[in-house]
Amino acid sequence: MELLAIFSSSFVLGLSGAMMPGPMLTVTIGESARRGFKAGPLIVLGHGLLELLLVLALILGLAEVLTMPRVGSTIAIVGGLFLLYMGWGMARDAYLGKITLDLSEKTAGSHPNDAGPAPRGMHPVLAGSVVSLSNPYWSIWWATVGLGYITLSLEKGTLGLAAFYTGHILSDLVWFCLIAGAVVAGRKFISTRVYRGILVACGIFLLWLGGMFIFRGFTGFT
Repeated sequence: MELLAIFSSSFVLGLSGAMMPGPMLTVTIGESARRGFKAGPLIVLGHGLLELLLVLALILGLAEVLTMPRVGSTIAIVGGLFLLYMGWGMARDAYLGKITLDLSEKTAGSHPNDAGPAPRGMHPVLAGSVVSLSNPYWSIWWATVGLGYITLSLEKGTLGLAAFYTGHILSDLVWFCLIAGAVVAGRKFISTRVYRGILVACGIFLLWLGGMFIFRGFTGFT
């Protein structure tokens, strides 16, 4: 993959995850209502620092292993299968109207997988890290999709890894800053119909990306 392709696909992949209702969205809504717009980028900063440490740990500890063709191919296939699962579920639920975007603070913590707003007194940067660690899907994503993407990015060396991480974090920053701004402004910045349409498009993209991961994985065995 070229650097621009790594960056752009990582951005869309990250955006598809950021837009799904979950702990990060819940905490961003609650903290933005409490602290103002600055809570959005600060929460993403905490989230991003944690992910940077994770990426570095994966590289330093698994660099030699990840460069082995069969290992990289296996990781790509597993990550691709998980992307297919995510993409199908996202597109299906959005199309059937099972996903909504509610920016009211009173809904914080209403989702069964949400951690709720951060405790009073906890800095938003720390909250961004804690809420990420408390979400089991975060660990699953990095163990499958994230690790697979790191493996592909390493084909371009350090620049490839930097392109992947930058695109991934930038998508979080863009989305959650929009959420924080909408909460502070007191209005919904995107209609439910448009929101679901974007999620359907993101789901289709994940299906394509998953297929690409699996294809690259199987060609690595030949």
